[in-house]
Amino acid sequence: MKIATFNINGVNGRLPVLLRWLAEAEADVVCLQELKAPDERFPIREIEHAGYGAIWHGQKSWNGVAILARGKEPIETRRGLPGDPDDSHSRYIEAAIEGMLVGCLYLPNGNPAPGPKFDYKLRWFQRLTDYAAELLALEIPVVLAGDYNVMPTELDVYKPERWTGDALFRPEVRDAFHVLVAQGWTDALRTLHPDERIYTFWDYFRNAWGRNAGLRLDHFLLSPSVAARLAAAEVDRQVRGWDKASDHAPTWIELVDGSRTKRRKGTPKSG
Repeated sequence: MKIATFNINGVNGRLPVLLRWLAEAEADVVCLQELKAPDERFPIREIEHAGYGAIWHGQKSWNGVAILARGKEPIETRRGLPGDPDDSHSRYIEAAIEGMLVGCLYLPNGNPAPGPKFDYKLRWFQRLTDYAAELLALEIPVVLAGDYNVMPTELDVYKPERWTGDALFRPEVRDAFHVLVAQGWTDALRTLHPDERIYTFWDYFRNAWGRNAGLRLDHFLLSPSVAARLAAAEVDRQVRGWDKASDHAPTWIELVDGSRTKRRKGTPKSG
């Protein structure tokens, strides 16, 4: 099974990019962030024509998340994180697909920091951490995929010294990510590429793409039973170079049956 996450940065404006990538990548499950469209403007007809069922949680001009499943309809299990009934941001949606729970998330940016937006980010992160603990306690296969808006380590940012005060890299945010992972989740990309500089985002400004001045913002966290099936984790970075591309590139993992698991180079060996 191939599961992907892609911050599309406007699903309607970048629909040709999305449809081209869907046809090329043939992912089984796709988590989308930053739809930037209300529910009624989600392009379900085009998505279905591409061979995918979908659920989505839209919002006018901002945010928005969706889960696509190739050849089937994802079964929605949650819309929005628990813990704040007044939170109107469309940042989390969850579905059951082939015996697995897939949570698609778009964590707040948090800038400028410090400030109210940064405080909201930390509160949202805590709500995610609390809910993730509940999911782990169920002892079922779970994938939490999306744009976490955090670079967990210095390997995840092209010039760490320039980002120390940014809400994406402040110690509080990195600590929050590490606390979340320490519950028992596996950071898929970093597990299979422990020493590599891997980026999933390149800003539109200052020729960031041309200079490979990137950030790793898009992550997969896997519950133990899913982590045992992890065979590959990569970034389709070439998509960032397409015409009218998102500033993020699609990131994906491949899962195989436990009996057939064969991890790629760089994977820690057991025993």
